[in-house]
Amino acid sequence: MSQRTIRTVIKPQAQKLGPLTMHQPLPANGLDQLDPFLLLHHHGPTMFPAHNSGLPFGPHPHRGFETVTFIYEGDVRHRDSSGFSSTIRTGGVQWMTTGRGLVHSESSSEEFREKGGPVELIQLWTNLPARFKGVDPHYVGLQKDEIPSVTLDDGRVTVAVTSGVWNETTGPVQPVYDVELANVTMLAGGSFTRRIDASRTVLFYLLNGSVMVNEREVSGRTLVVFQNDGDELHVRATSDSRILLGSAEPINEPVVSYGPFVMNTEQEIRQAVMDYQSGRMGTLMD
Repeated sequence: MSQRTIRTVIKPQAQKLGPLTMHQPLPANGLDQLDPFLLLHHHGPTMFPAHNSGLPFGPHPHRGFETVTFIYEGDVRHRDSSGFSSTIRTGGVQWMTTGRGLVHSESSSEEFREKGGPVELIQLWTNLPARFKGVDPHYVGLQKDEIPSVTLDDGRVTVAVTSGVWNETTGPVQPVYDVELANVTMLAGGSFTRRIDASRTVLFYLLNGSVMVNEREVSGRTLVVFQNDGDELHVRATSDSRILLGSAEPINEPVVSYGPFVMNTEQEIRQAVMDYQSGRMGTLMD
């Protein structure tokens, strides 16, 4: 076993997206994807006032990948053209397989619009291999108490396991494609070691705080990009910190994207646009 080498670190810049402040570490200049991880948006923390209009993600289509939304603060009301609907609150997760295509929206509950409060989210896109791009759409919404956690280092590290396995604890989501994701909360001085096969791509995003990871210190919002040259991550928190940590085998297929569609060829993109415009992905009224 050997430590992975850090290739680079990416510090995302703030952008305004309606009422939200959004940070995008992926994709970034010089980094189109971390196969199969396509996009990571970190929204907030943002304080919404009372009598607000909620999240600005009205009905829109998707095809060809999976979306994962982590709700750190606030709530997200999910609706889609396949009939799935739920409101997930602080600490919960929404995992949607877009597959052959659907239309969905992400808004705020009526209670949140009335009272306001803090909002912090991560929206992550993970690619699907060509053989899975035509599967039926599916959605899983989990509240915080439905996500098992693992405690490490005498309680100084807590791992909320969404998918994959940590110390014999299996996450409740079984993705179409083998993607492991977990949220790690660390108190200052806490540490852990995670073994990940060298062939797998690592997703390591520090939301806040500061950590030493494989002998390099990173702080604040930071995407750490690793080489595929080792199978261990050693992490020690130098202040209270939160990490989104995941891994997956690279798909190693062509990626052609156009807005909300991610396919393998230009022809498939054109077909996706036509299918959406003709209503084959369903309809959803806001």
